[in-house]
Amino acid sequence: MSMLRSLFTTVLCLCLSANVYADAPYIVPHSNKNTDTLRAASKIAMSGIQAQNERMKVVSQNIANIDVTGATPEADTYRRKMVFFENKIDPQTGAEVVVVKKIQNDNSDFILKYQPNHPAADKNGYVKYPNVNIHIELGDGNEAKRGVSLNANSMDMIKSMQFTILNMMKN
Repeated sequence: MSMLRSLFTTVLCLCLSANVYADAPYIVPHSNKNTDTLRAASKIAMSGIQAQNERMKVVSQNIANIDVTGATPEADTYRRKMVFFENKIDPQTGAEVVVVKKIQNDNSDFILKYQPNHPAADKNGYVKYPNVNIHIELGDGNEAKRGVSLNANSMDMIKSMQFTILNMMKN
């Protein structure tokens, strides 16, 4: 039994002296070994919330303009917008955070509806409507909502860990 305890103590000491988590994806700060990993985790979660909020703003804009047409048959109508994300390294923490790379117009075809009495109808009676599909927008909105929720849960866990550390330091 004492040999097992000795082996356990040796392994524990080796693990504590080595950086066993260096390659773990959730402990990211590579550039600065003194960076607080909980601070880096907070930055990552907050960047996810901000990116998904931007996505939700674009989804809302798309839905709000779903019935907007041009004033004349020659005028183009509203074009659906899409959000693209990318990873960036946060210089303060070395953490890989998510940011909005760009917001781009969707160049797919407009939706044509036969409405010969509409002021924007062409010579064949068709009106160009935005290339917005409500089902796609609702799906994107649900994904954004889920992303915010998951990142907010991460923030709660990080905050709980920080309070635990503070309480341990008091004792």
